[in-house]
Amino acid sequence: MTKRTIITLPDPVLRQVCAPVAAVGDDIRQLADDMLDTMYDAPGIGLAASQIGVLQRIFVLDVAKEDQPKAPMVFINPEIVWSSPELSVYQEGCLSIPEYYDDVERPASVRVTFQNREGAQQEILADGLLATCIQHELDHLNGKLFIDYLSKLKRDRVVKKFQKQARITGKP
Repeated sequence: MTKRTIITLPDPVLRQVCAPVAAVGDDIRQLADDMLDTMYDAPGIGLAASQIGVLQRIFVLDVAKEDQPKAPMVFINPEIVWSSPELSVYQEGCLSIPEYYDDVERPASVRVTFQNREGAQQEILADGLLATCIQHELDHLNGKLFIDYLSKLKRDRVVKKFQKQARITGKP
């Protein structure tokens, strides 16, 4: 496995919509392995391909608690087919928006279809942190960030902060 570089705001790649994965082969499995390695190293609980500059519809996550064994999950071509009317609020963060966290309200439960690491079609009903993480990562594949759920004032402050950092470091 290879650790990849995580791109950060304001890189415009984060705003692009990812293309479907045409076929699940060794290249996609290697990408998933690299993404998991990158996510664990960061450390984080989720990572979308667009966050490492790969514009394909794949994300990985692991919401196991620290005292539990790792439980990596790979979602290829995911689609939310149902969302609960009940909402929940979690404090979210993002590896592409380092050290910034805020409360985001999302559906409390979702049903998602996807292909797993082997290409088999799967469907799960997720709630709690897993549901929030799935929605957060799927947003990345659609060019959306968790800060888009915040007020314009908060979002503008975050974007300006990262634009200023990018000017200082010379990164996009």
